Amino acid sequence: MNSPNLNSKLPATELGVLLRRWRDTRGRSQIDLSLDTGVSQRHISFIESGRSVPSRQTLMDLAQALDVPLRERNGLLLAAGYAPLYAEGAWNAQEMDSVTRALERILRQHEPFPAIVMDRYWNVLLTNDAAPRFFNCFIDMAARKGPRNMLHLMFDPHGMRPFIANWEAVAKSLIQRVYRESVGRVIDDKTQELLSTLLAYPDVQSEWKNPQALGAMPAATVLPFIPLSFTKGSQTLSYFSMVSTVGTPQTIAAQELRIECLFPADEQTEKQHKRLLDDVAHGDDGR
Repeated sequence: MNSPNLNSKLPATELGVLLRRWRDTRGRSQIDLSLDTGVSQRHISFIESGRSVPSRQTLMDLAQALDVPLRERNGLLLAAGYAPLYAEGAWNAQEMDSVTRALERILRQHEPFPAIVMDRYWNVLLTNDAAPRFFNCFIDMAARKGPRNMLHLMFDPHGMRPFIANWEAVAKSLIQRVYRESVGRVIDDKTQELLSTLLAYPDVQSEWKNPQALGAMPAATVLPFIPLSFTKGSQTLSYFSMVSTVGTPQTIAAQELRIECLFPADEQTEKQHKRLLDDVAHGDDGR
């Protein structure tokens, strides 16, 4: 079943339709939602049928129980005739100064290993110094057009793909991550467009986008971290990736940020990594 378009700004008379879509997406009955929020099942039914408009607080209680992302909560408020509650400014807007400073500190503290900040569509917003230095050991990052997108970097045959050990398994895992880490666990139109462009790369199978097939992947591939290995000449460097989000976000931009840090998986990789970056610093990347 196709995912609903949850970003549309619907008129107030369509509030019930939008709320019903979120409830169906979460697999919650009206009774379930009533028990979670203390809002009567009858009132929820009236909202969905268009016979009643909830108060602002009631609507936000329902949205909280359904784990509706902040951007889409604004859509619910607009549909009900209320003003949006959450700021929709850019990630580097003034109200994000404190968050941005914290992110920059996290990136610096992760040196000499790569760390990046991405938006909900895997576009790179910030990096530490180590990230471009690392990827430049394999390809010329300056030759890639912006905005730089981590998924395209991994899938592109002219990007990092030739240097990723067991690329097919990694690619399947990355597509699984898109579904798992999508904001609100819902694939919106832009995420669907991103998936379509990834599936258009050579040797990418269309069935990889099937969430049921991804769910049937071996349990060993479903880990609390993401293993990733790169080949450099005769060497294989093994890493694992940890993804973090901003806790208790108060703005849409903050909720949609992802911080990804790459760690060496063993002592040998840690030593090889430092030598690799030292070679780049001295003008010898071995490419």
